[in-house]
Amino acid sequence: MRRVFFVLLCAVLLCAAVLSGAGLRVDHVTIAGSNLEALRRAFAGAGVPTEYGGRHSNRITEMALSSFADGSYLELIAPVAGADPSPHYWGAFMKANAGPCAWAVRSGNLAADTARLSSNAHNAFAVRSAAAGIAVEVEKAGRRRADGVELKWATARIGPPPQGSFFPFMIADETPRDLRAFPGGKPTARQIKGVLFVVVAVPNLAEAISKYRSAFDLPAPVEQEDPTLGARLASFPGSPAILAAPSRDHTWLQERLKQFGAIPCAFVFEAPDWNAAGAAGTWFGRKLVWLDASRLGGAKIAIAR
Repeated sequence: MRRVFFVLLCAVLLCAAVLSGAGLRVDHVTIAGSNLEALRRAFAGAGVPTEYGGRHSNRITEMALSSFADGSYLELIAPVAGADPSPHYWGAFMKANAGPCAWAVRSGNLAADTARLSSNAHNAFAVRSAAAGIAVEVEKAGRRRADGVELKWATARIGPPPQGSFFPFMIADETPRDLRAFPGGKPTARQIKGVLFVVVAVPNLAEAISKYRSAFDLPAPVEQEDPTLGARLASFPGSPAILAAPSRDHTWLQERLKQFGAIPCAFVFEAPDWNAAGAAGTWFGRKLVWLDASRLGGAKIAIAR
């Protein structure tokens, strides 16, 4: 895996990319675990089947995925049998079976999207002319599918590591994207339309809101309390990003933050025809059904009908 590092020095708090809410298009979300087959069995049992995606070029990890109708997908990642995941940026998450750990947004042109651009209405990732120093790490990567098809892409980590944690990382394909997203040539989970929300755990909601709005030119969020996560939520209209901060002490979310820091803590998939039972709730006018976390290794996954 080749790495190229560069730093964009700008003038206010954040900058890697200015995305309108609609421009934040989820490429995929990631669940980390210590054993890939165990993850696959768990998600299949919950109604989310996966396909084996192959080993990554780092020779440390392998993955399976469940692709959705809109082209987004769920990635399950774990160490290759016998491999030590410690060198991987998600190594600690895999060892601890962290579940949700990262998310990625699409880029059509990574070089252009990470360049300093004064303005470009057609480029969802135009960099602000006034921004603050923030490191962007660009990395070449890939994997070989089980059928021998080689996939190549590049990613850009925005902000501090680990990749795709507080902020999403950008990904751009060098081989056709459909080969990566649809290994079987069609969506894996036909009931699921796509990834509706990515919920990022944060220790301070006001600070996190300010950073997201500066980074992605987002509108003021709508907020609500949620007893399932023990959190106060902030949702940016038109964006898949939801920020979640503990609303009281001794909650599941507070303990997760202590263990893993500010990373995704839950994912919400859109599936209007989903008919499985589960704990119910309503987020920002959308009715949710929570899958049984005990069957998913503790991972918080909800379905928006």
